[in-house]
Amino acid sequence: MHLSVVGAAKFLDFVKSAFGAEEVHRSPGPGGKIMHATVKIGDSLLMLGDDFSEEFHMPPPVRGNLPVTIHLYVPDAQATWDRAVAAGCEVKMPLADQFWGDRCGHLRDPFGFTWAIAQTVEIVTPEEAQARAAKQFGGGHS
Repeated sequence: MHLSVVGAAKFLDFVKSAFGAEEVHRSPGPGGKIMHATVKIGDSLLMLGDDFSEEFHMPPPVRGNLPVTIHLYVPDAQATWDRAVAAGCEVKMPLADQFWGDRCGHLRDPFGFTWAIAQTVEIVTPEEAQARAAKQFGGGHS
């Protein structure tokens, strides 16, 4: 995944503060923008750069309810959650134990991206997850 961000330098500062990201690489672009940057969060790499839609005569990026969620597995979901909220994330789905065995919740960051913060708390078989989902949602799922 490569994110196009309005204000990539500020986004880099944000992910360092919110998720403990380590900056791996940064390539400056024209006009003080960042052409490409890579950060490491836990054992995962995330690539990003500034939005260049105007320079490349493309529509501007969409903000808000994007059909993408950055799913981040962490060793301590509560600690990561608290850190991200303190850094300015808005709670979209509270952090809670889920029927599939993860403690998981969704946050929206100040740049408009949604993050799922998750920690596996138990191993659940597919059959058990399906039974729990049916119980939670009041019926069977096919």
